[in-house]
Amino acid sequence: MARVIVCPACDLAHRAAPSPLRGKLECARCGASLQRPDRAPIDRAIAVALCALVLFALTNAYPLVAMQVGGATRATTLAGAAYGLYAQGFRALAALVFLTTVIGPGLQIAVLLYVLIPLRRRLCAPHQNTAIRVLTQVRSWTFVEVFMLGALVALVRLAKFAAIVPGVSLWACGLLMMTLAALISIATPDQMWRWVEQYRR
Repeated sequence: MARVIVCPACDLAHRAAPSPLRGKLECARCGASLQRPDRAPIDRAIAVALCALVLFALTNAYPLVAMQVGGATRATTLAGAAYGLYAQGFRALAALVFLTTVIGPGLQIAVLLYVLIPLRRRLCAPHQNTAIRVLTQVRSWTFVEVFMLGALVALVRLAKFAAIVPGVSLWACGLLMMTLAALISIATPDQMWRWVEQYRR
């Protein structure tokens, strides 16, 4: 059965073709990009993944925001926000927030580095193929951008009642969101398998 690519802009289905060596494949209807060249360098993916790892560490190590109310200051981290929901009885929501903003991105970055660093040295990480399949599943559970949108809406509303001081974690989380988007674009599942074939020789 022929592979099908759906245009991300207008949802027009196209029969998949080999990725171009130069340029890109475009949608026949709206001209949006469908495929990029095969030859994305593995070094770029590793560099972006390491950058994401640093941002992920900053996101979880520093306070997300600080609120100043009546002379008292309260600050919370990303994990602390999930724990706050848990303490208020929203256990399912707390688990979902923790899974999609801490576990999901962390696992995605860790699995990518686990596979790509040995691959760059022409080595095969144990259970490499399973790790790539796990990575594909984990990506659908990473919602940093949804959390950021919700956090910004909440901060705008809270600003009427308290002084809000954005923490290092909030800025790092915004940068992490963009870095993960770049990582998903560079290290697509198809590209991962191409790297496996390329560096296996």
